[in-house]
Amino acid sequence: MPFAIYILGLAVFAQGTSEFMLSGLVPDIASDLGVSIPAAGALTSAFAVGMIVGAPLMAVLSLRLPRRRALLVFLVAFMFVHVVGAITSSFSVLLAARVLGALANAGFLAVGVATATSIVPSNAKGRATSVLLSGITLACIAGVPAGAVLGQTLGWRSAFWAVALISLPAVFCVLRSVPEPVATGDRDETRPSARCELRALRGPRLLVVLLLTALVNAAIFGTFTYLAPLVTNVSGFSDGWVPTALAVFGLGSFAGVTIGGRLSDTRPMRVLIPGGIALFAGWVLFTVTASSPVATFLLLFVQGTLSFAVGSTLIAQVLYAAPQAPSLGGSFATAALNVGAAVGPAIGGATIAAGLGYRSPLWVSALLVAAAFITAGLAQAVRRLRTVQRDRATHQLHV
Repeated sequence: MPFAIYILGLAVFAQGTSEFMLSGLVPDIASDLGVSIPAAGALTSAFAVGMIVGAPLMAVLSLRLPRRRALLVFLVAFMFVHVVGAITSSFSVLLAARVLGALANAGFLAVGVATATSIVPSNAKGRATSVLLSGITLACIAGVPAGAVLGQTLGWRSAFWAVALISLPAVFCVLRSVPEPVATGDRDETRPSARCELRALRGPRLLVVLLLTALVNAAIFGTFTYLAPLVTNVSGFSDGWVPTALAVFGLGSFAGVTIGGRLSDTRPMRVLIPGGIALFAGWVLFTVTASSPVATFLLLFVQGTLSFAVGSTLIAQVLYAAPQAPSLGGSFATAALNVGAAVGPAIGGATIAAGLGYRSPLWVSALLVAAAFITAGLAQAVRRLRTVQRDRATHQLHV
């Protein structure tokens, strides 16, 4: 893999840390800025909404710029809003900074995916994408726990400063390592128009893969969001074990991204079908055995591995399904991931609020994976029916 892709992964690590680190900082932010904890929790929702809306919007806007320049604009903006967040004493300003940071993050991911897949061979898109996604998984393993430690020792603002500082070397490395696009005549051939890319996104296969991506990611976050009460109230661990449980899941997710990166280009069905079946079975087994500490830790790793192996392979399939829309294809994949990240926790939270207990998000995750299989099966059936109808129509014309 070209060195530039690992630099993009470093920036994604900083952005992934920012996205998830508030889970351990909300009480301190609420106390410091004089707002309620639910109000401070809106900072996370604001970031998710910014990612969903910002991914396609920022990708369209970035088509007017060379990719290296667009990456620098988004990365510098992301770094700047974290500096603002670190020094502000206004909750409204912090909320706005989170939205703007999400927009910059979404734009960077969309252009980053397009850049990474453009500087590798056409049959290595999955590996390139997995390097970028590994930045998110490493954020879960190291960045988020480190942010929680910084928040506890130096205050929540130190975590914002840390994200800005991690982004700084990435700015200089992107400037030096990401290649400039090759221009032909007066037109940059690497920058298709928004109209051309939007036209390429109309394919039914792409829409199905995006829906599957959202469902699988909803299953991941449906449980991951409520992991702390699950391991403490059901599995019997003390609060001090929660960071370890998160790290175990993060290690599994890193393993899954690595596996997906190696297989998604050449043998994607070997990941999606057996991996999807195992993922569904794992969520059901986790539901039944969640009261066992040993089973909990084992399944946290296994489900993290399976979830991210299947998820990263689906993202690669998005890019293969839309080769004429490298920027918007990546942005739609980013939006689908964040739709799942919003929907899964909402459903899981609703089941807990309904009194179904802290195991219920595990059932939600299992049902969401089952819904993905049903969706894929229906799509395949419709495709076969259309093929049969088309063949009959062709036969009648020849007769």
